Amino acid sequence: MINDIEIPKVENVYVVAINEWNEEMTSRQWNVYLINNRQNLISTVLVMSRGRSEDDKTSTLRHLLGDVPPQTSAKVEMIMENILGFTNEYLLTFFDENKLFEKRFVFEPYAINEKNIVKLPVLEEEGIMAN
Repeated sequence: MINDIEIPKVENVYVVAINEWNEEMTSRQWNVYLINNRQNLISTVLVMSRGRSEDDKTSTLRHLLGDVPPQTSAKVEMIMENILGFTNEYLLTFFDENKLFEKRFVFEPYAINEKNIVKLPVLEEEGIMAN
């Protein structure tokens, strides 16, 4: 019975952090984005975020992104400087091809920093990719 359950593998969808200028705060801040590098629209996209350290944790937040067209991105949230030392986890679920997909993305403690910047797919930006 359990062998009949198909768990589709999530490919070409990423959670990334980008260091961007914020006009209102007149400073740079890290923002988390979802990138859809698939050839199809992904629908009913939900991202749950939470962070934890040895002695503290953040609130659990749920972000309904709706539909994300192919080869585009959607902003998930701003990530505060004081939790960059936490393990920050993003649980993604979405529908494509009439199937439910899910994947867990993680930024390890202090992984979000200038030393780990790479060229990101779809966006003409550089940032940090979650594992």
